[in-house]
Amino acid sequence: MAANDKPRLCRVAGRDTWHIYHQRKRLSTGCTDRASAELVLAKYAFDLSRPQTQAVGISQILDLYLADRRDALKPGAERLAFAHKPLSAWFGEKPVEVVTEPECRSYIRNRLSGGISTSTARTEMQALRAALRWAAKEKLTAEAPHIPLPPRAAPKERWLTRDEAQALIEGCGSHHMRLFVILALGTGARVASLLDLPWSRVDFDGRVIDLRDPAKPRTSKGRARVPINDGLLAALQEARAVRETEWVIEWAGDKIGSIKRGFRAAADRAGLEGVTPHTLRHTAATWMAQAGVPLWEVAGFLGHSNTRMVEDTYAHHSPSHLKAASRVLDMSILQQFPVARVNTDTKKPKESRDAKCPIPCGENDIRD
Repeated sequence: MAANDKPRLCRVAGRDTWHIYHQRKRLSTGCTDRASAELVLAKYAFDLSRPQTQAVGISQILDLYLADRRDALKPGAERLAFAHKPLSAWFGEKPVEVVTEPECRSYIRNRLSGGISTSTARTEMQALRAALRWAAKEKLTAEAPHIPLPPRAAPKERWLTRDEAQALIEGCGSHHMRLFVILALGTGARVASLLDLPWSRVDFDGRVIDLRDPAKPRTSKGRARVPINDGLLAALQEARAVRETEWVIEWAGDKIGSIKRGFRAAADRAGLEGVTPHTLRHTAATWMAQAGVPLWEVAGFLGHSNTRMVEDTYAHHSPSHLKAASRVLDMSILQQFPVARVNTDTKKPKESRDAKCPIPCGENDIRD
């Protein structure tokens, strides 16, 4: 900074406060005493000496946030990458200030018109919100704007009957697909948990499958240790006898990366519509609820830390759901207890002066 460009204090006619004079402009310090004004001047000069950083665009923020999640080995980083791709395409290198509620709603409408589900749109907006909050925390932007989220989608009601499940098993065209269906129905586990399951976490002696991967950090999508029922035990023993790899679900001597195509083919052979691999987890939970298994036990079987989601999604399948409350309102019970008649006459009858006094008194007592 040249000497003649350095800011300095000055007086302004008719003003009590000191001013900073810089580049032919005067800025009030708000201070009437010289010592306080010198402090304001020092801060002003320091701010001028700091390197000016270029504004960070939204796409760059998304990249930096994803890199930070990966460096910290945070779970779900790869899912973020899928959500960030359409966000980067829409917002690009625009500044954070363009992220307004109308702009977010335009993005959501555009994505929904493209055929994605409301749940996917909600996930993408949650990813944007998390990235901008992180940017504000890291001082990359002044503040994180409000991000409106689409409403939560209603829980899917599609589940398989016993006959449909048997038809699906019979429709499987390969051994590994049949094992997957039986394993999914017998454990209620998510697809990723089963495809990542090694034989080392299948305890045949204790008849327990440990779906928890010790090499991965715990996430909100919990995994559980589930018992092996008789039907599942037979299928696992058969598969272990011909195994070629360390993975329970394998094909051609290798681990399975995806079962979508094989599952779709099996569902088509069985004549089932609206069925996905996740339907098997939903089916397992529904069957347990219909059999009267306590909801807290269903939640534990599915790997949930509380019963909130299970109550919202499966409680209506339970035969005992709200029955205790319903019995309280049973009119046949209420009729056993007749309601006492209430005198609706609000006029109080006048008492006669000769009315018998409830309190005995003598002849010489004075009455009002």
